[in-house]
Amino acid sequence: MTVPLVNKADLPPPVSVLVMNALPHPVVMLNEENLICYNNAAAEVFFRSGTSSLQKKSIQHFLPFSSTLLSLIDQVRTSCSPVNEYRVDLSSPHLGVGLIVDLQVAPIVEQPGSVVVLFQKRSMADKMDRQLTHRSAARTVSGLAAMLAHEIKNPLAGIRGAAQLLEMSVGEGDRELTNLIVEETDRIVDLVDSMEVFSDERPIERDPVNIYSVLDRVKTSAKSGFARNVRIVEKYDPSLPPVFASRDQLIQLFLNLAKNACEAMEGVKNPELVFSTAYRAGVRLSIPGSSQKVSLPLEFCVSDNGGGVPEDMMEHIFDPFMTTKPNGSGLGLALVAKVVGDHGGIVECESGRNGTTFRILMPAYTSEEMPSEAIL
Repeated sequence: MTVPLVNKADLPPPVSVLVMNALPHPVVMLNEENLICYNNAAAEVFFRSGTSSLQKKSIQHFLPFSSTLLSLIDQVRTSCSPVNEYRVDLSSPHLGVGLIVDLQVAPIVEQPGSVVVLFQKRSMADKMDRQLTHRSAARTVSGLAAMLAHEIKNPLAGIRGAAQLLEMSVGEGDRELTNLIVEETDRIVDLVDSMEVFSDERPIERDPVNIYSVLDRVKTSAKSGFARNVRIVEKYDPSLPPVFASRDQLIQLFLNLAKNACEAMEGVKNPELVFSTAYRAGVRLSIPGSSQKVSLPLEFCVSDNGGGVPEDMMEHIFDPFMTTKPNGSGLGLALVAKVVGDHGGIVECESGRNGTTFRILMPAYTSEEMPSEAIL
């Protein structure tokens, strides 16, 4: 009886390979010369190279000069024990800019000199850190708004009334000055009124909201005003469930983002405003002070093709009073951060020379948290 030959390519990969490829984090194995001799599937994406290319190169080829990772590898070989390092900057021409990772390096006892390196990108953890900072800033503005409403609006009303009385008794040449007092007083009152939104701590009245009806409303308002000369593009996932949120607050949120985007495109030859939605399963975050994990699968984006946000402002873009506009109050994006935070979501900004994208991740609520009449 002839035994048929088995092609190795037809055999299933070992279980260990299947397990490593299932990991979402990049993993590489280095030999004693720091050459990559194994990598999982996630490492191909991380290093922007296929396996055949990766396993011909030294890890130093991808790292910045004198990288912390190289000293960690030497430390592991010397001590023969694993080490962890957090918030390591691996920015390089091969890996890109702003790449912050947590590193876990461990020795392979069976192969002296060989080590395994696991990379964990910090992007999602940092999103939560920044979001908590935004919420703290919003609470600071809440206290300031309450104080301003009580301590400033009443005196302003008196100043405005006195200016109107003076207007009736002064000459024509001085009326311009009394009008200036009234107009500037009204402007300060409007600013205080806009800040009072931050001091509203009442529970949000939520209902299942169709996000597309919200975006259609925003699009209609934008086209009749600030986006009159802007091309609006819609990239929607039609299968999204409704958002359990306040419809009015969502409209205000997206109007603020759309208005910011249009102002950022002033002077651009072909301005384009993009609304997009997507479902991102698997995004689950731990919230400090709670044992529960929050699922944030609903993604809503507002993008423009303007000049981008200055790099030195990116870390503070959601802070109150932070603005690049000559006449801006700097409260629009702070309000966006507050609304998203009040709904249990997070908001992030990605910006470059080709434009800016504001990405909002909203939580998925279970059917028990929605009214029984909610229709998906």
